[in-house]
Amino acid sequence: MSSPAPAPLPVLQADCANCFALCCVALPFAKSTDFAVNKPAGTPCKNLQQDFRCGIHTRLRDSGFQGCTVFDCFGAGQQVSQVTFGGRDWRTHPGTAGEMFEVFPVMRQLHELLHYLAEALTLPAARPVHADLRTALADTTRWTQADAKTLASFDVGPLRQEINALLLKTSELVRAKVAGRKKNHRGADLMGARLSGADLRGANLRGAYLIAADLSSADLRTADLIGADFRDTDLRGADLRDALFLTQPQLNAAQGNPATLLPATLTCPAHWLA
Repeated sequence: MSSPAPAPLPVLQADCANCFALCCVALPFAKSTDFAVNKPAGTPCKNLQQDFRCGIHTRLRDSGFQGCTVFDCFGAGQQVSQVTFGGRDWRTHPGTAGEMFEVFPVMRQLHELLHYLAEALTLPAARPVHADLRTALADTTRWTQADAKTLASFDVGPLRQEINALLLKTSELVRAKVAGRKKNHRGADLMGARLSGADLRGANLRGAYLIAADLSSADLRTADLIGADFRDTDLRGADLRDALFLTQPQLNAAQGNPATLLPATLTCPAHWLA
């Protein structure tokens, strides 16, 4: 008997038109440089309209909601809205609201993990762990298909640890191909660091704090950037081609310009062009 076909990989890009504005309701935010007001979890943002659209979408940064511009659900919003809850929105079906808002953060973590696994599988140097990566991808995909009750109580922590070990091995295999000594700044406090023009090819910058650091014209090819904090980091003219595990939210939080070289899968944020 043949084994069942694996579940199809969910779409890993946000489709706000098919989401019930879950990031604008389910998640909390605190008044800060990122958000103009406080908002508790499960409460609609004051800017949310009846059609689930943002009333200030085109001027979020100017209105004090920079945090919204750097958030990405990796497609979890439409997965919860259209698959887990079958298109039943929390306004016309208020009985779904509480559970939907619990499921969304879990689904977002699962989709983020899928995003990293999918990228890892595109890297030829990681072939020794491709089989394990494919298994993890299939297992995580199956979790995204679970029912709402199962997802609401699911602890993503152990799964994240297992996948992180695979991603670290992937990183080591890829960076080992880079000639010379590679810098290890894993988890380092590099806030405000002056690294303009630095050669960071193959560097380990996993979880590094690069807030307001100057990385202009730096070479970050094949650097491991998973979890690196790029808030207000100067990336003008930097080379990020082939950077490992770089995400659009990280770029959206940084400062750059059209001279910044990006992986083909990512786009230049609008505020870089302003």
